[in-house]
Amino acid sequence: MWTLLAFISALCLGFYDISKKIALKENRVVDVLTISVCVSSLILSVPLLLSRFCPEMMVGTHFYVPRMDLEAHLYTILKSFIVLSSWIFAYISLKHLPLSVVSPMQATRPMWTLIGALLIFNEHLNMHQWIGVVLAIGTIFVFSFGEHRIHRNKQNLLHSPDKRYYVALALAILIGACSGLYDKYLMRRYDHNAVQVYYTFYQAVMMLVTWTIINRKNLKAAVCDLKSIQKLGVIVLISVFLIISDNVYMLALRDPDSMIAVVSTIRRGGAVIGFAYGLIFLQEPEPWRKVLCMLGILSGLIFLALGA
Repeated sequence: MWTLLAFISALCLGFYDISKKIALKENRVVDVLTISVCVSSLILSVPLLLSRFCPEMMVGTHFYVPRMDLEAHLYTILKSFIVLSSWIFAYISLKHLPLSVVSPMQATRPMWTLIGALLIFNEHLNMHQWIGVVLAIGTIFVFSFGEHRIHRNKQNLLHSPDKRYYVALALAILIGACSGLYDKYLMRRYDHNAVQVYYTFYQAVMMLVTWTIINRKNLKAAVCDLKSIQKLGVIVLISVFLIISDNVYMLALRDPDSMIAVVSTIRRGGAVIGFAYGLIFLQEPEPWRKVLCMLGILSGLIFLALGA
């Protein structure tokens, strides 16, 4: 069951990436991130309020949000900080780099998560799972190396200001890998609904503070700019896809038999959707190379499903 949940999470994560790319095309990173996190908080406030004021209706359902003690809240605040840091770097790189570059490089995150899972949680993969991980991550490595070489030849990346966006992408990947390992630790200790609801609320607070600091010199004008934000409906979709993806992802990790190395690899398989969108709708270059990469990732996901 946890494998199926991981695939559902991957599907939603793919559409989440597409929604981000569309929203960032005409809006600032800080505005999109702030609005999407706040919308997520508003959506998740519904099950929280119902759980507090109508507990008899919510207890026993998938949407019940139990209370957490102070220690749990402190752990959740740390998760919010880790995730938000990864997001900020990811949004910056996504705004300035092609989706067909960002998606596969983001998909290398399971490799770092795998290393952590083997060292920290002592996870053991079976033969099918190892084949799946090697296929998926190996394909991504080959693609990423070739993509970097092409961009370097075309733009002389070593001396191009664009290299900072690759640094931002690398930081997003490494911090995101740490987040995945931390998620498994949290899911073994706390309820997944409570963690998701509260860490989203804390993210909203952090993001509002960040947005205010960034716009402190001309706050009134920045507020006015929010009224004319472009593609608001797409930003709402960012929140919806992320909520669903995170919820089923955390639910998968609650399964005692689940492995973060496998779940993380499957989840990043959502990059295939970003590939398809970039090729079909954005008509990005080098289509044959990206098709081969998609096939490699899909083959890896099939072996991971067989292994589970």
